[in-house]
Amino acid sequence: MNRSKLKYGVAAICLGATMPAWSQEIAQPVVEPQAAAIEEIVVTARGRNEGLQKSPAAITAFSAKQIDDARIKNVADFIAKTPNISITKSQSAGSSFITVRGITQVRNGESPVAVVVDGVQQITSKQFSSDLFDVQQIEVLRGPQGALYGRNAIGGAIVITSKPPADELEFNANLSAGNGEDYRVQAAVSGPLIEDKLMFRLAGSFHDFGGRFENVFLNRKVDWLKDRNIRGALKANLTDTLTAELRGSYNDTRGTSFNFLYQPVKYASPTSCFLDPANPFGGPAPDANRVSRRYCANNAGSNKRTIANISLRLQKSADWGTITNTLSWVNVEEFGKADQFPYTASRNLFGFADGAQTQFETFDSWQNEFRVASSNDNRFRWMVGAYYLYTNRYISTSTSQDNDLGIINLYRVPQFNNPINPTLTFLADENHNTAYAFFGNLAYDVTDALEVSAAFRYDHDRRHQLISPIANVGVPAGCTVANTDPCSRTANFSKSQPKFTVNYRPDSNLTLFANWGVGFRSGQFNQAGAAAAANLPGLTDLAKAESASTTEAGIKLRLLDGKMRINATGYHTNGKNPFNFIYVGSINAQILVSIDKTELYGGEVEVDFTPMEGLNLFGSYGYTHSEIKKYTLDPAAVGNWAPYIPRDSATLGLQYRLPVNDSFNLFTRGEMEHHGKQHWDAENTSARSAYQLYNVRAGFETADGKWSLTAYVNNLTNTNYNAEWASGGFAFPGQLRSYGVELQARF
Repeated sequence: MNRSKLKYGVAAICLGATMPAWSQEIAQPVVEPQAAAIEEIVVTARGRNEGLQKSPAAITAFSAKQIDDARIKNVADFIAKTPNISITKSQSAGSSFITVRGITQVRNGESPVAVVVDGVQQITSKQFSSDLFDVQQIEVLRGPQGALYGRNAIGGAIVITSKPPADELEFNANLSAGNGEDYRVQAAVSGPLIEDKLMFRLAGSFHDFGGRFENVFLNRKVDWLKDRNIRGALKANLTDTLTAELRGSYNDTRGTSFNFLYQPVKYASPTSCFLDPANPFGGPAPDANRVSRRYCANNAGSNKRTIANISLRLQKSADWGTITNTLSWVNVEEFGKADQFPYTASRNLFGFADGAQTQFETFDSWQNEFRVASSNDNRFRWMVGAYYLYTNRYISTSTSQDNDLGIINLYRVPQFNNPINPTLTFLADENHNTAYAFFGNLAYDVTDALEVSAAFRYDHDRRHQLISPIANVGVPAGCTVANTDPCSRTANFSKSQPKFTVNYRPDSNLTLFANWGVGFRSGQFNQAGAAAAANLPGLTDLAKAESASTTEAGIKLRLLDGKMRINATGYHTNGKNPFNFIYVGSINAQILVSIDKTELYGGEVEVDFTPMEGLNLFGSYGYTHSEIKKYTLDPAAVGNWAPYIPRDSATLGLQYRLPVNDSFNLFTRGEMEHHGKQHWDAENTSARSAYQLYNVRAGFETADGKWSLTAYVNNLTNTNYNAEWASGGFAFPGQLRSYGVELQARF
């Protein structure tokens, strides 16, 4: 055995000895056609450009080429290929819930990751589920990142970079058609307006989906979607050292909402959509593995979401470093209406069963980040900055009587006497939230191989809720239109978030690193009156702030002359006050509560291997053990798995580019996604079993990459699974097999 192999073996054994139950982390590489070795992808995880294998963090990164090869069209596509992170999409266009290393997001809660798009952090998770197009790179960071990436980075960060304005004129387009009347057009054009001074980029995405699931009572699809996106950017070189970048985007999404199925219902007959009046809820017991797609609601749900965003970034460069200021504004608005629990054709059975429901939510936010950073070339590097955010959020939630005349759009004013469907319950409040933060980072190269760094961030979040006096649920005593003082309540949350890193690189093929850090997610108000209306002991209208202390260690290896990459990370997290979600369907009450303490540990491993030109083999595995250590609301749940956390996740696949001649390549790709066993509530009443999805893609492309024509199949085996399941038996089924063809062109 030579000395190099011995050194790697000893490093791996030492790492394993310190992490007995831990696995690893990896990142997908940049695989250029006809390249035998895996090329290094440059990431910005620590606020500066560095090679993926050199960065002391658990990162999975996707280049523009990989995004095309894997046909990544939305956030769920790249999350499914990243170990120890999962996403649940249900209810509406803006409803998605991320879990990363056991740190979860639940309905109405804020994200556990900071999502940064083109240098601007998203304010609400309702922005997150828009279609992806014209993307240059995606980076997924696991572990607390608040010191560098800001608010809500308690579990990690997702950094999405769009393709920049180009110095030369270019155009690309992507067209696809699939089953379920699934049509998609994406295009972008870019070039100079003033040579070397002013460049532009304009991109758009148009997606129409007819749907695959049918309401048998209404004889219409329940999962249709129309999504329109447009995005523009201008980049100006104002001087040799000063640049300005102006970006704007608009998204309009329309579809359906609240397509839940209530499992315990019993119908009058196997073909009926009406409940059995003698025993309406005598159906099957709630089961997270029971999948049905038989929709019977007498009201068709509808959903509309719009997102408008503008940002301006100024950057001044000097020999010593850079000064950057990013100012942005965003407005997000979403409305949904649908049939109510128990989602059948029966109306007002026994005077309470069924009805209609609506929810309206709007965000209007300004944020500004200012940071000063030293040059990356120095042995001692530093960065300091400040952040400010103001958000105005309004939300109303209602239930109404179902008179079989449709559902009116209810936004800010209840309609108690409306003959179509009079309002029964109306909760509404306006939230004026202000947050600020100070942060910094120091890094020092002790030797050419050893780097130590320390980061710190202090966040303060002030939540001010103004309860609508015209609501009929949750209005405090004395709260009236004429006297709004009793309608107001305020809470303040703050946290210091340190992080320390040791990074050791004895040579270019080996990186060993260790991190310790604290993450923070602000507390928040529930809708006023929701907890009281649920009438369950221990519920309150305030969810506490969450924090998490994480220790991790990792190794990154390049082997076989760069043809193989193996990255691994293990971690341990002590969580305090993670969020849990409780839903009371009869009154449409959606309530966040806090689990006092949890313990999480696990790890990730990712492997990438290019044994020959054009052939790439890849795989990843992530495991998370979660345990509730303290839960005041339900002490019997102590020792259970925490909710919304898959036990493991994995991908396994291969990709091959075979030259047919000098002009054309044959492209094939196949992969398996493993989704692990998952509990949905703290009581562990029912767990969704593990399942696998198989995706394939094949076609032809020109050798210069300008044209490609491929066919794809997702969920090849037509696996049945529930995308979400809520305690009591509220199920939201996942998508069936989809297939189609795709044409791409670049000029």
